[in-house]
Amino acid sequence: MANRRVLVKRRNAARNIRKITRTMQLIATARFQAAYNRASAGKPYTEKLARLADDLARATGGAGGTDHPLKRPAEDSDRSALLIITSTRGLCGGYNANVLRVAGEEFDRHTESDTAIDIYMVGKKGLGYYDFKRRSIHSRLTEFGEMPRFDQIEPLANELMKRFIDGEIGAASVAYMKFISTGKQQAVVEQVLPIVQTKASNDEVTHNLTGVDYEFSPDPQQLLNELLPATVRVKLFQYFSDAAVSEQVARMVAMKAATDAAEDMIKLLTQQYNRARQTHITMELLDIIGGAEALE
Repeated sequence: MANRRVLVKRRNAARNIRKITRTMQLIATARFQAAYNRASAGKPYTEKLARLADDLARATGGAGGTDHPLKRPAEDSDRSALLIITSTRGLCGGYNANVLRVAGEEFDRHTESDTAIDIYMVGKKGLGYYDFKRRSIHSRLTEFGEMPRFDQIEPLANELMKRFIDGEIGAASVAYMKFISTGKQQAVVEQVLPIVQTKASNDEVTHNLTGVDYEFSPDPQQLLNELLPATVRVKLFQYFSDAAVSEQVARMVAMKAATDAAEDMIKLLTQQYNRARQTHITMELLDIIGGAEALE
């Protein structure tokens, strides 16, 4: 027969865990809403800025009309940079594991091609994992919180662009959790440098075939010199914003699963306690009845 006192202690512990996980779920829900609003507000600006730079390059003749160091693919460089965005806090399910998995695949791909890779690691969870694996980390970035600001991202973007222009690295990519919807997030690796011109849509092709002549003030090269660095900075900030939203979604789902598991455990322990209590009462009644029959 189960010890009723032990069952009561275990049930109280499960109830306390349920309170904690429920509270963390509510906090993650509130933070998710704030992060989602900020990421959604910045995404149209990011997409429009990138499209504007592409339109400018197409209108001026593409590679034959304008050129910029951020668009030139490196030919002789044997080193690249990989920025990995992980979380600082845990309790977010498989969020960090999925990001580190795709980052590891990218790392192995560079290793097979004899290309050195500089790791820019964001988040204590990623730092702990790479320290355990004894992998070298070029830059440890722990100053970013759950809601990174643009003024925190800008110096990092400037450093990557400077190293790319100086020829220290031939490419720069970002491994992060891309937010697609509340029910779907995907760990991906996306290239930041060199800037790749997006494929023109049918409407854009038709518009370009009309032979419209554009006039620019200032000249197209000066416009690209302003637009392309801004595109890199804003795109990098959007990656951080998407990662922040995905982290809160993962934590919200993980805490809900933990709360449901605690509730199931409480129900099971309650059933076991009731059975033990009923068994104890039955045994006492049998003792009373047996004693009464012995007296007769």
